[in-house]
Amino acid sequence: WWDMVDRNLRHTVPSCRGEDAKGKDRCWYEAALRDGNPIIVYLHGSAEHRAASHRLKLVKVLSDGGFHVLSVDYRGFGDSTGKPTEEGLTTDAIRVYEWTKARSGITPVCLWGHSLGTGVATNAAKVLEEKGCPADAIVLEAPFTNMWVASINYPLLKIYRNVPGFLRTFMDALRKDKIVFPNDENVKFLSSPLLILHGEDDRTVPLEYGKKLYEIAHNAYRNKERVKMVIFPPGFQHNLLCKSPTLLLTVRDFLSKQWS
Repeated sequence: WWDMVDRNLRHTVPSCRGEDAKGKDRCWYEAALRDGNPIIVYLHGSAEHRAASHRLKLVKVLSDGGFHVLSVDYRGFGDSTGKPTEEGLTTDAIRVYEWTKARSGITPVCLWGHSLGTGVATNAAKVLEEKGCPADAIVLEAPFTNMWVASINYPLLKIYRNVPGFLRTFMDALRKDKIVFPNDENVKFLSSPLLILHGEDDRTVPLEYGKKLYEIAHNAYRNKERVKMVIFPPGFQHNLLCKSPTLLLTVRDFLSKQWS
């Protein structure tokens, strides 16, 4: 599989175009976005950066499955400079999505967020909806309801929950930095095809949050067929749905039905 790194963006072409991509420049990669193969803008979680091993595995699965994958490093992550704020991360995602749409012709573009990236994805999708240009599709992998709930239930923080004053201090810090990532509110305003993926044994963001988010979205969407949730059996935890033999088929099946 072949890719081109340009500042905070890595473009991996479908593996069937790997030989063509060898030695090509940025112009070739941009033109390739119009080749008819579907495109995924991948928004990673809070740990590490776009080149973390489990992320590279997912990108390879998607590339082998015929997708272009544009992996974003937000400001303050990986190669990117700046401070990572919720507003900044959302702005980065919108820019990449709009940049991609401007070059993809009639090829559909899907926003895919994992963990923290699900908050970035729904924030961006809500802004695109308000602009009158809904995302072509959204995939949320291991999503939470909102950052306040997710943070307090994060395994490393649970031990502090009974410390006097901790909860108030922690919430004040989130409020001060304006960190909310309200997936549970954002999905009420969306109309894009929405696929939620969650592992049964995810202990970082428990399955109950994905189920709750699906319930909220399903209730809010006028077209119920546009919302789907798929639960994966134990063995993949929070980061390894990419190892599931059914992941690619699940995603391709959903998107092809929505885009037909």
